[in-house]
Amino acid sequence: MSTVSTASSTTATATTASTNAALQQAAQSIISGSTGNSSLDVSSLVTALVNSKTAGQLAALTAQTTVDNTKISAIGTLKAALSALQASVTNLANGKTLASYTATASGSGLSATAGVGAVAGSYAISVQQIAQAQTISSGAFNAATQIGTGTLNVSLGSQSMSVNIDSTNNTLSGIAAAINSASNNPGISATIVTGTDGAHLVLRSTSTGASNTISVSSSSPGLSSLGVTSSPALTSGTFSPSQELGSGTMTLSLGSNSMTVNVAPSNDTLSGIAAAINGQTGNPGITAKVVTTASGSQLVLSSASGSSSAISVSMSNVTGDNGISSLSNMATGSSVTSTGGGSWKQTQSAQDALFTVDGTTVSSSSNSSSTAIAGVTLNLTAAALGTTSSSGVTTGNSQTLTIASDTTTQATAITNFVSLYNTLVTTMGSLTSFDSTQPQGSQAGPLLGDSMINTIQNSLASIVSSGVKSGTTSLSLSSIGITLNADGSLTADNTAVTAALTNSPSTVAALFNSTTGIAAKLNTSITGFTQTGGIMDTETTAINADLKSIAAQQTTLSSYTAQLTSQYQAQFTALNTLMATMNNNSQYLTQLFGGTNSAGALANGKS
Repeated sequence: MSTVSTASSTTATATTASTNAALQQAAQSIISGSTGNSSLDVSSLVTALVNSKTAGQLAALTAQTTVDNTKISAIGTLKAALSALQASVTNLANGKTLASYTATASGSGLSATAGVGAVAGSYAISVQQIAQAQTISSGAFNAATQIGTGTLNVSLGSQSMSVNIDSTNNTLSGIAAAINSASNNPGISATIVTGTDGAHLVLRSTSTGASNTISVSSSSPGLSSLGVTSSPALTSGTFSPSQELGSGTMTLSLGSNSMTVNVAPSNDTLSGIAAAINGQTGNPGITAKVVTTASGSQLVLSSASGSSSAISVSMSNVTGDNGISSLSNMATGSSVTSTGGGSWKQTQSAQDALFTVDGTTVSSSSNSSSTAIAGVTLNLTAAALGTTSSSGVTTGNSQTLTIASDTTTQATAITNFVSLYNTLVTTMGSLTSFDSTQPQGSQAGPLLGDSMINTIQNSLASIVSSGVKSGTTSLSLSSIGITLNADGSLTADNTAVTAALTNSPSTVAALFNSTTGIAAKLNTSITGFTQTGGIMDTETTAINADLKSIAAQQTTLSSYTAQLTSQYQAQFTALNTLMATMNNNSQYLTQLFGGTNSAGALANGKS
């Protein structure tokens, strides 16, 4: 049988002493059996002899298994410390941490987050309207009325679905359930609202934005009564019906087509302007109407054909401005037209958010905009809305958004890197330590003298100590308040780190640049160490192969032990039987012929 040469000498010594003691006990058993004082202790004798042949090998294999498993555990501990360090340097390496900013709004209803691409500065922001999702309500029906069967086509913006309506679901509630459960529903929820006049089918878009308008159509009798077309619309501010707004030239566009309408004192009320738009030669398909509520009248522009193309208005040559210039900043929304004889109403218009950034008008289909300011995401709520003047001009509550470098987060990231690097240094020191005060066999760390950990220690220490070239100069961690200690650990002066981030951000950025920076190099090195095929994986694979070999040797040794035990058991059982027979014969002869101190039966008979 082969043995493992790296077995612990302490274990071998203890095993030898135990085996020798068992052998002495077995020898005494043989002596006692041979003299007739007792029978052989076959079990103890066999165990002692088998152990004398196998115990040393088994102890060596067991000791090496312990060594290998301890090493694998140590490599796991090292890998965990490396991974923790890598997690701390990743965002330092890719620039995200040093590109972190705070975003603070001076008013309410506006919040923001800033990231990569943001530039420190102050921005004046004014919100005229927030984005909202369209809600429309049908005319009243008897809740139990069977409206019709066939295919109901429901669309949201450019997406549509076909809903099959049959005799099992052709009531208003059945139709609502069919819409909600449709597998290709583009984002419309349906509910039934029951009022004093009957049940209403209410459709809501789940997405905000002026382009997300709802339309319903069907060629089937009965279902066609639910027909409705929604299209983008513009809505003016609120005026009195007779208010004269002023004169000017109005240019209106629907998609790529446009027309010009002249507004003069003869037609400068809302109704006069609406009539001029509707009667203009070359109208691209824009319908104008005046909607009057308790709060006043508004001009509403929409597509005559239900086109999803956006409508735009601009004013020029304005004189006597009493609100006419505000028509170039009409609120984007939607309008509905019942096409099946029903009486659909729009309870909430589909509209985009509309706001200005430093005087530049911006629109967004949602209340979150990530394109208005580079690297900044703006989030709007109704609390940011301004007021509408009597002339129809909506003015947002102007507030200031301040983008500033987030030195607190950056300093925390850098000091966290220092802390986790020190944790790694401590971990590697523990795994490679030697303590002479400990018992023999427990003095050395599990990776003491291991070339793998030596390579990792030297590589990382070199990166941290060598610094980074920046032009003709070389920057080191000490330039931002981080000191390299004699034991390889780092010490961060938090005040100095914060000062460097505030007063010399370019130095910090150069030290942690994304290609040759300290964090980038550490990140690359750790990836190389820990990846599949890296030195840690290679060593782990070799140890696992050794464990597999040891397991195979233990299996072979176990078989050999069983075979030897069976052989000795048979031999010594036979010997025990033979010795017992010999002892019996000896006693019989002594009885007949006598012994040293007695006369036998034959001798007594002769006398």
